[in-house]
Amino acid sequence: MTTERQVYLDHGATTPVDLEVVKAMLPYFTERFGNASSLHTPGTIAREAIENARGILSKFLNSKEDEIIFTSSGTESDNLAIKGAAFKNQDKGRHIITSSIEHPAVLKTCEFLEKHGFEVTYLPVSRDGFVSVDDVKKAIRKDTILISIMYANNEIGTIQPIAEIGKLAREKGIIFHTDAVQAVGKLKIDVEKDNIDLLSLSGHKIHGPKGVGALYKRKEIQLEPLMHGGGHEFGLRSSTENVPGIVGLGKAIEICGKNMNSEIQRMTKLRDKLIDGILRNIPDTRLNGSRKNRLPNNANITFSHIEGESILLSLDAKGISVSTGSACSSKSLKPSHVLLALGLKPEESHGSIRFTLGRFTTAEDIDYVLETLPEIVKKLRDLSPFGKK
Repeated sequence: MTTERQVYLDHGATTPVDLEVVKAMLPYFTERFGNASSLHTPGTIAREAIENARGILSKFLNSKEDEIIFTSSGTESDNLAIKGAAFKNQDKGRHIITSSIEHPAVLKTCEFLEKHGFEVTYLPVSRDGFVSVDDVKKAIRKDTILISIMYANNEIGTIQPIAEIGKLAREKGIIFHTDAVQAVGKLKIDVEKDNIDLLSLSGHKIHGPKGVGALYKRKEIQLEPLMHGGGHEFGLRSSTENVPGIVGLGKAIEICGKNMNSEIQRMTKLRDKLIDGILRNIPDTRLNGSRKNRLPNNANITFSHIEGESILLSLDAKGISVSTGSACSSKSLKPSHVLLALGLKPEESHGSIRFTLGRFTTAEDIDYVLETLPEIVKKLRDLSPFGKK
């Protein structure tokens, strides 16, 4: 069952590609198809396109151009950063610090390393989803070689004290990585001011193409490559470069940079309108994560007495697309590890919905959601054996 009205509020999962990005990419599928490692003119044209994109990303993050490594995704960037740093520096120690609310790309990578002789400390978070800098400090040991804390959470949008954690890591001589996949394009990020050594990002979260990401690596940091071959990307990511994807990522970042201030203000206003409207008009609801220190496009709400999947499907029938948590784990029936870490009960976690706005979200879209959602929630609660009568 579908409706003519379509409102997409799942930009935390993926975003529609901006038409300007598509336009920039198209020539590199056809007339500019060269292999960037080839010495002839088509190869040179492809190489210049890659280096132009590298320059855009480095300016955006305030890094050096040769500190940008192109990958296939945010997940690959996380794996290269964490495994690469761990294996390259294992002679100095085998202890890693991360948080309990990281994306599976970080958590599963850490679990893999535990099977290979590394020890991992998983830090708790506050009720609002914050990692304590003091907790990080207390967890540091003589053999700690890496700290990995996400810039902003993919489910609840909480923004972590990255600059302070990075400063602490720098003072202790520990490598600091941050998964910034959700933060890039929605927050101003400066790898120098934030004391970041390694940073992961992805194209498809910022109205760029799928299948391309990047890793910022401070020049002094040494990594063990995950793939071996022709020595592409400074010897750290062997594989023929995805030139159209890299061009698209560069264009997406360029657009983000131009519109950053206005987009942050616009999305924050729409986000607050959505949050206020839900909490005011639908009883037994609560906002998950910090009200103030959160991504400008994220609203994660718990609806008591009903399941989030029922809300999601009912909204979908009305043309509204949302999520019950991270898209990477949405097929799992397990409660969200992020919401459990906040202290929510499993049944509360199952009753939570994530709304994530994007560049093309309008005030009319938010109005439609606020008009449609109360009736859906009331109907589901009336039908639920756990609902309030």
